[in-house]
Amino acid sequence: MVENSFTTSLMVDAPPAQVFEVINDVRRWWTGDIEGQADRVGAQFTYRYRKLHRTTQRIAELVPGKRVVWEIVESSLTFVENQQEWDGTRIVFELVPKGRGTELRFTHEGLVPALECFEDCKGAWTHYVSESLPGAVARAAEAVKGPRPSRKVRAS
Repeated sequence: MVENSFTTSLMVDAPPAQVFEVINDVRRWWTGDIEGQADRVGAQFTYRYRKLHRTTQRIAELVPGKRVVWEIVESSLTFVENQQEWDGTRIVFELVPKGRGTELRFTHEGLVPALECFEDCKGAWTHYVSESLPGAVARAAEAVKGPRPSRKVRAS
């Protein structure tokens, strides 16, 4: 692991298998255009957000319910001078069962404070990992449970 890389962790109210499934279905929790797949080792997907951000990720590791690793094989971040700052970096998701939930440990190896994009990218990752991903997991859990029965309310 690259020292000082951006990392964050949080608790997700779902079992590791469900969190793992949502991580690998990137369209559920990222905005922007996504081409390709993230469902098997060696697969690649490209993410585009407006004309600001384009990256191609290769799936390096998939350990069901435990770990996901993406390697950035190509990047173009047009909002910084070195548009290839992410090339060769790795995005790591580690899932640890905790009670009935999952501790999600996220690290973008190589995203360090010395990079021009660090603050902007840190903010984006914080949003995706702390808000968008848990929201997608919650929606997936609701879909599995099915619709809640309606309650009749009597007017008095």
